[in-house]
Amino acid sequence: MKSLSAAERKLLKARAHVLNPVVTVGNERLSAAVLKEIETSLRAHDLIKIRVTGDDRDARLALLGEICNRTGASPVQHIGKILVVYRESREAPASAPKKRAARKQPRRTKRSYQNT
Repeated sequence: MKSLSAAERKLLKARAHVLNPVVTVGNERLSAAVLKEIETSLRAHDLIKIRVTGDDRDARLALLGEICNRTGASPVQHIGKILVVYRESREAPASAPKKRAARKQPRRTKRSYQNT
């Protein structure tokens, strides 16, 4: 589990704001199926939200710590029943050159047709 600086956490919180929870932890807590789904989601997206049912705040904090220890992720945020975790992508990003979009021709107005 990597420790994040305050600036990194701030940027990750901003990125996570628009995300929807991808995993829900229910009454069975951290079962093998839930851990597998969290692992799959972290492989696909480096930043995920997890919804936790239950009203005990201390249990949610303990669950956040357990998720981070088992998956190697870092805790970003805990607000209410939503947990946000981040794990750097293990695959190297593809550095393919981006193609530049072709420029559009300027729009011709009615007058431009009349003057030719």
